[in-house]
Amino acid sequence: MSTTTMAAPMTNSLTAGKLPKHSGLAVLLGSWLVTAAVFFVVQLSGASESFNIAGTLFFGTVLYCVAIYLLSYFVEGVRKAKDRLVTALVTAAFVVALLPLISLVATTVINGLPAFLTPTFFTASQRNVVGAGGGALHAVMGTLLITGVATLISVPIGLLTAIYLTEYGRGRLSRAITFFVDVMTGIPSIVAGLFAFALFSLLFNDPGIRFGFGGAIALSVLMIPVVVRSSEEMLKLVPNELREAAYALGVPKWLTILKVVLPTSLAGIVTGIMISIARVIGETAPLLIISGFTASMNYDLFNERMMTLPVFVYTQYANQGADTQAYLDRAWAGALTLVLIVMLLNALARIIAKLFSPKLGR
Repeated sequence: MSTTTMAAPMTNSLTAGKLPKHSGLAVLLGSWLVTAAVFFVVQLSGASESFNIAGTLFFGTVLYCVAIYLLSYFVEGVRKAKDRLVTALVTAAFVVALLPLISLVATTVINGLPAFLTPTFFTASQRNVVGAGGGALHAVMGTLLITGVATLISVPIGLLTAIYLTEYGRGRLSRAITFFVDVMTGIPSIVAGLFAFALFSLLFNDPGIRFGFGGAIALSVLMIPVVVRSSEEMLKLVPNELREAAYALGVPKWLTILKVVLPTSLAGIVTGIMISIARVIGETAPLLIISGFTASMNYDLFNERMMTLPVFVYTQYANQGADTQAYLDRAWAGALTLVLIVMLLNALARIIAKLFSPKLGR
């Protein structure tokens, strides 16, 4: 008895009403290439001085949405074409959202890297420097000191306020605190600087007062509501069953908060604190008003003016000397340093959140 093996017929995905697996990626790359060719021709014609990368990505993605819809419509039918169109629109929205970030980071790195890599940028200040040379050590130290003190002020106040609103707050006082926290979240940063300046001017009877601790107070005004809001949301996510289990064992409320609620929400709280630091570390207006600016080193938060990185970037750009390019290079290098610090804080927040997040067993 003999058996015959029938080979499966070869089918083409195009004739079977389905596009090839990587057709979407191929259409996207082809759309970008076509758009790049158009922009290249425009550049050669003299209508544009440089090649427009952002325009190429944007218009290429728009062309991809149209092309993938038409191709899918004629091959796969209207239902699958609509599905691919929505997917393409989501992809286009993602690309458009990334374009400003990519452009910002690329511009900052390209313009700031030459001065950033000079050996004196992190080892010298701008004292007695008129043209090229010098560094931003005084600004980096000022930023770290002022932001560090602002964090020491804001985190205990914000965390204790969040605990009160979540665990104890009831009635008018709780509603009033919530209202004022919401209001403080939206106040302009320059108002915080004016508040700190007016406060210390009245306390010390000095209308021209400028010192680093005032800048820390101004930043803490901006930082406290962010800490309160983020910590409050994290505390609300702790299941009530954990609290009730602790109460059933006779554990007092304050110890339940300390040993159960806070450890459970620690990862989210730390992430919120890191985000609040990243939010205030780049503020210029309040620090320019109350901390002032200087070209010299100053480690004393309670005496004389103190330079910070945002103010350093502003003054280097606004007060350019004879060697204009040197001032611009230092401004871009200061901006690059700020971007790297914020990226480091976000990376640190993710690591801490992963390390301290609750380990769920099966």
